[in-house]
Amino acid sequence: MNSLVGKVAWITGAGSGIGQAVATALAGAGCTVVLTGRRPEALEQTAKRIAENGGTSLARSGDLTQPETAGAIVAEIEERFGRLDLLVNNAGGNIVERAWKDLTPASIDTLIHSNLSAAFYCASAAMHPMRKAQQGQLIHVASWAGKFIHPVSGPVYTAAKHAVVAMSQSINMEEYKNGIRSTVILPAEVATPILDKRPVPPSAQERAEMLQPADLASLALFIATQPDSVCLNEVVISARLNKFYER
Repeated sequence: MNSLVGKVAWITGAGSGIGQAVATALAGAGCTVVLTGRRPEALEQTAKRIAENGGTSLARSGDLTQPETAGAIVAEIEERFGRLDLLVNNAGGNIVERAWKDLTPASIDTLIHSNLSAAFYCASAAMHPMRKAQQGQLIHVASWAGKFIHPVSGPVYTAAKHAVVAMSQSINMEEYKNGIRSTVILPAEVATPILDKRPVPPSAQERAEMLQPADLASLALFIATQPDSVCLNEVVISARLNKFYER
């Protein structure tokens, strides 16, 4: 297993939920973690949690749907740390009015930009220092909706997450010769704040039966510590109590 001590990881959507849990786990394993999200106060809470556990982090807020944001953050990472070893591409979101009958051009653009364009911008920017170093790893948090069609996620979110899976696979096709590996995680329901955006938010009991952010953090840590010769291309994960299999 690879040690993460001294490595630099960039986590997007790090202010809450999966991103916060992953950032905390990677910092605990010895990474310097760079935290990005829209809300500076949420990032500071993640940074505080990391510091309390003896870890090192740098919070840099920004709107990753803007094409220039990712490049600017990566440039600062290179200037400050001289390297970028790992990107956890986790930022994304959904909307309440997600059915076809409720979609508008503006809401379609919002979902495509937040779930797909931002992931592309971050991956593209992160691979510049990785190519120089001839090593690097990308972990993209997609969704169960990136593999299975189900009405709960809405058509735009579903299409965007399918595209993130294709994006990750294409990185492995092109970048393996540069020492870069890409993994896409496809989790079923995870008990995070994004569930509040559902037309009918799940109950506390339903959330307790889902995957938890800590489960995804453990998985990301496992992926990040695999030997350089190993590429986990795709991981599909759900809670044992998987209601999508109910009849």
